[in-house]
Amino acid sequence: LEEENATLRRKISKLQVLSETQADKMRKLEKKLEENKIKEEKEAQDLEAMVQHVEQNLQLMTKRAVKAENSAAKLRQENALLQVQLRNYKAENEALQLGQAGLAAAKQNAELALQHLLRVTTSSRASIRQLLSGAESLQLVADLLKSIDRISEVSEDGQ
Repeated sequence: LEEENATLRRKISKLQVLSETQADKMRKLEKKLEENKIKEEKEAQDLEAMVQHVEQNLQLMTKRAVKAENSAAKLRQENALLQVQLRNYKAENEALQLGQAGLAAAKQNAELALQHLLRVTTSSRASIRQLLSGAESLQLVADLLKSIDRISEVSEDGQ
């Protein structure tokens, strides 16, 4: 009976040691789980901050693109108006050449109109280039947002 009692005590002692070891492992795993939760929350906050920053940049670029589009439309309109004016000056110039009256004034008017038209055309081209650059930037931001969505989906699937 004493021998059986001693055997049982040894088993109890071994079970207590095993229980303490498992309790330690459990505490360590719980601590690690809590650390992982905190880390994931921080990563989620960082990702959210990055998304907000990208959205702000996208809004800013959209405003710039709209402004550039409006500017380009105004310049195209002004360009068309100046082309009409140039045609009128050319017609006036031809009429004056036929009548030989006021030829120098008509040439001067036509030259001024041509110079103005060339300035507007150059300005229009620069605005159109700026508009295209803004559109490329918007496409880059849209691609970045798509990749962020994919990263979020992959991380959610990975959990």
